[in-house]
Amino acid sequence: MCSSDLVLPSDVVAAFGDAAEGHVRTVSVAQIPVNWRVLDIGEGTIHAFATALQPMRTVVWNGPVGLFERPPFDQGSLAVARIVGQLSATTVVGGGETVAVVRRAGVSDRISHISTGGGASLAMLQGETLPAVDALLDA
Repeated sequence: MCSSDLVLPSDVVAAFGDAAEGHVRTVSVAQIPVNWRVLDIGEGTIHAFATALQPMRTVVWNGPVGLFERPPFDQGSLAVARIVGQLSATTVVGGGETVAVVRRAGVSDRISHISTGGGASLAMLQGETLPAVDALLDA
């Protein structure tokens, strides 16, 4: 796999209505039922992400992959956190919700850098000027 390859979900966990029992299922992205909500990634996607991330030497992760605050839609985010935590790579996690996921997964001590500033982290990576940093430089 080349570092420029883009890996998109192949399967997702979808729910209908209030996601009561029987109204949650894993489906192919090509077969999401009408009026169902996609709330997590499926096992196939988790495996594809793990395979794609394994050879990476630097990983930046910003944002959970599902509605991690609510089981059973937390499984994808927790799996990705564990995958990132097991990599032999420089790993950067940005954003308060992503920080919550890595802490809940018990891998925060295996992440190289953790920042609650998700939007600011992405802006910095894009080369944008950060107002707080500018203020410090001007002082």
